[in-house]
Amino acid sequence: MAQLIKNRTATLDTWKTLELVEGETPENVELPTGDVIFPLAVWQARKAEIISCHKRIGLLIDSSERIEDVADDLDYFVIIAVNFPKFVDGRGYSTAALLRQRYHYQGEVRAVGDVLHDQLFYMQRVGFDSYALKDGKDVVYALQKGFTTFGETYQAATDQPQPYFRRRA
Repeated sequence: MAQLIKNRTATLDTWKTLELVEGETPENVELPTGDVIFPLAVWQARKAEIISCHKRIGLLIDSSERIEDVADDLDYFVIIAVNFPKFVDGRGYSTAALLRQRYHYQGEVRAVGDVLHDQLFYMQRVGFDSYALKDGKDVVYALQKGFTTFGETYQAATDQPQPYFRRRA
């Protein structure tokens, strides 16, 4: 089970992520109850049913999927989980930045998948506020080292809209 960091604190994950197994399709998969993070394909195929049955809805966006495809639906989601299938796949950073900067999404943005402690500082800069560390990674070490890569930042970002030269003046 992945270890969760939310708002720079180790915490328990109360959300279930729906995963399609072989033979299941978005149209025929059984929808679980409770707080569920639904894959984009399931959301698109069964949006009305999900809305009618769930009070709190989460969305899972894979790195190859576009957040623009659900921009009009963002108000339905309490959490949006962005998948990093490999450490070297940085498309999720753009997804988080779009959510925060273009669409002004205020809910939780969670990094899932191949998430390591040395990505946390950069993920925070673009708008992530929770991180499901890859299995086997030490959450205490990640909290100690992951957010302190640099003491100060020069450029503006989601977490600091003013560049350093403006903050100094």
